[in-house]
Amino acid sequence: MRLTPAGPEDLEAIAALVNGAYRGTDSVRGWTNEADYIDGSRTSVEALQEDLSRPDGTLLTVRDGPEGRLTGCVWLESSVDGAWYLGMLTVRPDLQAQGAGRRLLEAAEAYAAGQGARRIRMTVVSLRESLIAWYRRRGYEPTGETEPFPYDDERFGTPRFGGLEFIVMEKTLDSSAG
Repeated sequence: MRLTPAGPEDLEAIAALVNGAYRGTDSVRGWTNEADYIDGSRTSVEALQEDLSRPDGTLLTVRDGPEGRLTGCVWLESSVDGAWYLGMLTVRPDLQAQGAGRRLLEAAEAYAAGQGARRIRMTVVSLRESLIAWYRRRGYEPTGETEPFPYDDERFGTPRFGGLEFIVMEKTLDSSAG
């Protein structure tokens, strides 16, 4: 799987991909969507532009081929303590449940390890039990930490009810990876 850094020309397609995967549409809903408890968009072109301007983060994409259709993306953010943050892991909904997400996660981990990451941290909405189980099967474990859902920040959508929070998960990377 070939990961390439996103550029400004990719942001509209990435926003559409992420919003479709996280919130779904009436005709297509992947198994990882949050539409039952969060309304609105998961991201926007403006939010992605802000992300790209950060020196500590990288938005990576994967395509059908060198010039092909966007099939996935992932955000990686470096850290001084070697625990990189992984977020917005996204696979086109029609490709979910076919191993594409697992391969993208493995490629992102290898990329981060190649850049010096020793661990990967992520946050997952606590209600997403099947997704948490999926990450656990891939070596991620809850740390016992939680983070509040940003109710006052509509960049992540509008929750349908109170009490949402993120659990923090972490995986130690194989030092020979990358």
